[in-house]
Order: sequence, then C-alpha cells, then structure tokens
Amino acid sequence: MAAQELNFQSVIEWLDAGAPPAQGPQEVLKLLCNRLVDQGLPLHRVAVFVRTLHPNVAGRGFIWHGQQNIVEIVTAEIGIRDTEQYQKSPVRVVFEENVEVRKRIEGRDGPLEFPILDDLRKESATDFFAVPIRFINGEVHGASFVTRQRGGFSDAQIEAIRRVMPAFSRVAEIYAWRRTARNILDAYLGEQTGEKVLAGKIRRGDGEDIRAVIWFCDLRDSTPIADSMSRAEFLGLLNEFFECILGPVLEHKGEVLRFIGDAALAIFPIPGEGELAERAEASRRAVLAASTAIERMAAFNAKRERKLRFGIGLHLGHVLYGNIGTPTRIEFTVIGAAANEAARIEGFCKTLDVPLVISEPVARHVPDRVSLGSHRLRGVEEPVELFTLTAIRPSPARKISA
Repeated sequence: MAAQELNFQSVIEWLDAGAPPAQGPQEVLKLLCNRLVDQGLPLHRVAVFVRTLHPNVAGRGFIWHGQQNIVEIVTAEIGIRDTEQYQKSPVRVVFEENVEVRKRIEGRDGPLEFPILDDLRKESATDFFAVPIRFINGEVHGASFVTRQRGGFSDAQIEAIRRVMPAFSRVAEIYAWRRTARNILDAYLGEQTGEKVLAGKIRRGDGEDIRAVIWFCDLRDSTPIADSMSRAEFLGLLNEFFECILGPVLEHKGEVLRFIGDAALAIFPIPGEGELAERAEASRRAVLAASTAIERMAAFNAKRERKLRFGIGLHLGHVLYGNIGTPTRIEFTVIGAAANEAARIEGFCKTLDVPLVISEPVARHVPDRVSLGSHRLRGVEEPVELFTLTAIRPSPARKISA
C-alpha cells in the first residue's frame, strides 16, 4: 500500500485543527492511534515521551496499548538519565542525537540492542520505529511505534508516520507548554493558586474574600544557626526544615503561599459559605498537619546534636485572597487582619514555650486541646484565648503581648 493510499491527509488535517474533541494529551494519543489504525497502519503499541520542567519530575510518557485501546501514563523522576534503564533505551538516542531509530525484531535470535526490544519480542512484536518530536524552540522529545505485522512496517507505512509527525509535534508542544506552565505555577504558587492564575486572575487587585484557617510557622534562632555554618549548608538545612514542617500542609490539602526567610505562610481554604461543618473540616486538617509536622521535626531533631526550635500558629478568619504588588511585579497571597493575627499568635510559641498555638476559632473544632489562657495580641483590643494540643506539655502561660 503506497503512502498516499493510506489517506493520512485526513489525520494530518485533524491534528492541524487541534485534535478535536480531545481534552488532554492522553485522549489525543488514543484518538490519534485509533485514526491511524482505521487508515490502515498496523499498530500494536505507541509511546510518546516528553521531558518537562518540574523540580521533581524529568518527564512523562504516554503509552497506547492497542489490544486494550488504553493509554498508560508513566512518570520519570529527576535523575533517570543516570540510570541503566535510560542509558540502554532507544529513547535516549532519539533525545540526545535527534535521529530516528529503526530496529527489526522479527527473525532475530539472542539479546537485542535495547532491553525494551526483548520485552516487545515476547509480545510478538516484529518492528520498532522511534522518531524525534521536534518543538519549534529546538527541544527534542520522542515517540515510538511498534507493530506485530508480519515482516514489520512497510516503507510506505514508515513514510506515513513521518508525514504525520510534524502536525502531531505541534499539538504535543501545545500540551507540553501548558503542562510546563502548570508545573511552574504549582511549584512557585501552589496548586490552587496556580489554577486561579491560569484561569486569568493575573491583574493587580484581582482577588476574593474567603474564609480560611491561616498557618504561620517560623524557625527559631536562625541567625546564630546561619552563623555557625556555610551558606550552602544553611540553605540545605532550611530546605529540610520546610520539608518536615510544610510537607504535611500539602498532604492535608493546604496551600503554601509564601516563604519569608525562615518563616512561611499557608492557608486551608474553607469552601462555600464557610458553614460550621466546613470550618470544622478545615480546622481538623490544619491541626492534623501541625501534629504531623511536630512529629517529623522530632524525628529530624533526633538525628541532630543541635535541635531546631520552631513555632506554628493557627488562626481562622476572613482574608482577601488575591494579587498585590506593583503593576509589573505582583504576588498572589492573603492579606487582612486575620493573616496578621496568625503571625502574632505564632509568636506566642516562644513566650509560652510550645511548638503549636491555636486560636479559639480553630480550637473549638479540636477535641484534644488545652487552654493557654487569655492573651493580648498587638492591634487587637480584646484579649483572645489561646490553646495547644493536650499531647503537648505547655510551660505556665504568661500574658505577654506578641
């Protein structure tokens, strides 16, 4: 069958139109493979590998399995290039040399050039063809096509795949850049905030009034600690500290908004109208996160000669969640009296000698709490009652303003 008889022009036009009605890369690949098979291309397996910009992920793979007509998504962690699996992969050749890789499988005995080919031979594959996916910015990604057709791919079928790749590359690039944008926003702003920015909340002043449990944490005595080690060592220590103390925030669906030197601000947004059950749920998650953070810091300190001291303050109130800053440099954060009060509540961790201090609006939803007495917060007219968890042994409460 000649390449033009395969009638791949309709597939190319479909890709040029944006591959409707696909709504994501997984669906694009599935629909593409179905269309290629319908046009006479005998595919058994198709894989697309796209590198990405992410602090923990090197890239993702989308693998279409023809027999089940499903697309599997695999993630490659940072550091995969140092593994034997990557070094002995045809994808590495495509990525690094920007060339096609064609390997016949049928009729060959003994180990093949790449371990993946031995695995495919067990599935009765006869031919393997990998091609670069070239983005307009010069990046090279990759795709591979496998058939079980007797005799492997014909020359016409190989040429047909080549004809489709430029149009497919444009669609893949669009999705890859959108994924990269989301990864960057998630890493620097947080998942929920990043979603708002992608939705168009990018102008100074864009924002909304929300109710949230506000988390403020701080590392004590950071100046003498920093003076006792190199800058690189102190940076590493700060990263370990934040991983211990803020990892639980993310695990319990909180949002880390900003780092302020050795301190950090996070929120547990309360959805809807902030009904009692919703406030209780957000408070419960925040306290669970704080308990987990304290446990992890205890385990971390157990391995250190010089223990790290820290404080976590939790408060519940209304804040403005949105963009503030200059016309050309803005930040998505929360502002308002409740946010300021959360920082002052955290300050009582030092004066009351406890790692966690909770305001009454949060504590009312926590059964295992103990009162630390009433205290005055700077800028707040009436004294407020503060609490910690029963499992934490507080020092005698002292009424000192924070």
